[in-house]
Amino acid sequence: MVYFSGQTPIDPDTGKLVCDDISVQAEQCFKNLFSVLKSAGLAEEDVIKVNVYMTDMKNFAAMNDVYKRQFGLPYPARTTIGVRELPLGALIEIEMIAVRKR
Repeated sequence: MVYFSGQTPIDPDTGKLVCDDISVQAEQCFKNLFSVLKSAGLAEEDVIKVNVYMTDMKNFAAMNDVYKRQFGLPYPARTTIGVRELPLGALIEIEMIAVRKR
């Protein structure tokens, strides 16, 4: 099993948060996570669990639309938790667990 630390929507080229839109931020979180996933020799289909932390649960539907585009069926198990705040004022943070198939 490979545990991935939570990723906030920071653009690795600028070191700053991407715009203040939940869909754009969720996409950036996944870009960051999938970059680490690839460097570990894994792919999206190896992900078995995703934890999503959001500062406003009213954004759930928009986040869910982004989530569904990241994975094929069956989707990995997911927990979504509302939190008071996240680093640097991010709207979302996402972490994953993947299994290395032998």
